[in-house]
Amino acid sequence: MSEKILKEIKVRVWKQKNSTAKGKFETYTVHNISTDTSFLEMLDILNMQLVEEGKEPIVFDHDCREGICGTCSLFINGRAHGPDDDITTCQLHMRKFKDGETITVEPFRVGAFPVIKDLMVDRTAFEKILQAGGFVSVNTGGIPDGNAIPISYDDAEAAMDAASCIGCGACVATCKNSSAMLFVSAKVSHLARLPQGKIEASRRAKAMVAKMDELGFGNCSNTGACEVECPKGISIANIATLNREYLMAKIKD
Repeated sequence: MSEKILKEIKVRVWKQKNSTAKGKFETYTVHNISTDTSFLEMLDILNMQLVEEGKEPIVFDHDCREGICGTCSLFINGRAHGPDDDITTCQLHMRKFKDGETITVEPFRVGAFPVIKDLMVDRTAFEKILQAGGFVSVNTGGIPDGNAIPISYDDAEAAMDAASCIGCGACVATCKNSSAMLFVSAKVSHLARLPQGKIEASRRAKAMVAKMDELGFGNCSNTGACEVECPKGISIANIATLNREYLMAKIKD
């Protein structure tokens, strides 16, 4: 794909001092941006421009810039991670936008993800859900040979697919109820498919769902929007697995 230059784009960015302050949109103009430039690189260029003008730069979150960590969570033109499929924000490039376009950039607007500043939100609610049960705590002994514990191909593939969730929060930001069901189900499904995770299966499902509800995430709306916007393509079939694991745990009680 040949490089083109966007002579002028306007970036309409949400600015907010902290979680309690009243925020507002501010519009900036950026010139001569290559279509090969990533979206976060464009924001870097804009911030350099703002610093040179003696203005405060835009605060946004990022880390690996390789689509692995999930911290680059932005709502761009009405979509989590922007107008492309199966990508994180750092994998979005300016070729997805037109010359002269106004791009609206917002933080993930989720009650459980309070704004820290501008486009950065606090997503430690996900960490709290994981701390409630997204791990194996029983003594599993030494490290066994890879072939010592037989796992069916289907279970292994399903576990790996669920484990690919990076916890970016796009599913929550996209859901009209701000539900974390896709995230929680991915973590539960991952361990439920493996022998090491079955020992604590009942406690895990109940604890993680209880923590999700406690933190204020909404109920699953069953519209499938979460699956559509998930950068790793996590299937909503995992939600059925979570519901099954939770129901079985309750029956055992």
